[in-house]
Amino acid sequence: MPTRREDDAAPERCTVQAADGFGIGAFAWRHPDPERRTRPAVIINPATSVRCHYYFRFAAFLFRKGFDVICYDYRGIGESRPATLRGFRAGWIDWGRLDFEAILQHTARAHPGQPVHVVGHSIGGFLIGLAGSSHRIARAFTVGAQFAYWRDYAPALRRRLVAKWHVAMPLLTLMCGYFPGRRLGWLEDTPKGVVRDWALSRRRFEDTWHGRAAARTLDPRALVQRFAAVTAPMLAVGLDDDEFGTVPAIERGLAYFTQSPRLHLRISPQAIGMPAIGHFGFFHSRFEPTLWPLALAWLRSGRLPADHPGVLAVSATHA
Repeated sequence: MPTRREDDAAPERCTVQAADGFGIGAFAWRHPDPERRTRPAVIINPATSVRCHYYFRFAAFLFRKGFDVICYDYRGIGESRPATLRGFRAGWIDWGRLDFEAILQHTARAHPGQPVHVVGHSIGGFLIGLAGSSHRIARAFTVGAQFAYWRDYAPALRRRLVAKWHVAMPLLTLMCGYFPGRRLGWLEDTPKGVVRDWALSRRRFEDTWHGRAAARTLDPRALVQRFAAVTAPMLAVGLDDDEFGTVPAIERGLAYFTQSPRLHLRISPQAIGMPAIGHFGFFHSRFEPTLWPLALAWLRSGRLPADHPGVLAVSATHA
């Protein structure tokens, strides 16, 4: 867990009940002053199997800049982990339609009248569209957002990534009943349903569940129609050295948000004078001076700062 700066307020821990009764562990940074109706509340959606604590420095940064912030763990991860993951059922669809939906509704209740913005990392940027209340979102900022279709991985690393995440990970999960990622230093321990969704991800997100029993009780294609309810302007940041968030991967995810004005900003490490950024680097505090102002400007105004690093991918722009 990151250490706190002396001027960072300690977040308040809370549990939010999802529609199926499961308790989602969350942390909230909230200002007490009476002008809160004009202050946006920002939800941070984590990447797959990354604990919400990883985003605490970024959340505290937004809080210092005047936002209310809530960060949470999906079911099966961190603060939302059950006593055992063996036999525990959870997948990406659950994380979007149940967990994020619960946090979205909770934020609307806890911050009445305030605009609700979302910051989504990796799968957390894509799952925005699965929530039934996604129409409530006023603005979205994503980093490396995609759904792990293997052909979109960086070509030079594709064989190694497929071997690790699409072969070794599901095999270990089959043996253990869940993915023991923490023991291996490969993310957090992860429910087998999430591993299945990642390992079997297809070109079209909705086809990942084709032929499964779950798809007969919950139609993924119908869930995908929910993406059209998202009308929030969206800035999708992609890092040139991100092996998952390549141009094809981010473009594939953005294509689902048909009614959202979208911008896809590509940033190279060299553009900010750094040797590397990668899939997880954006939220590290060393990038507070160079990358975090992008999120701040977008969440405040829906615009990029004039001196922003990187270039826009024109094909993702939607008027």
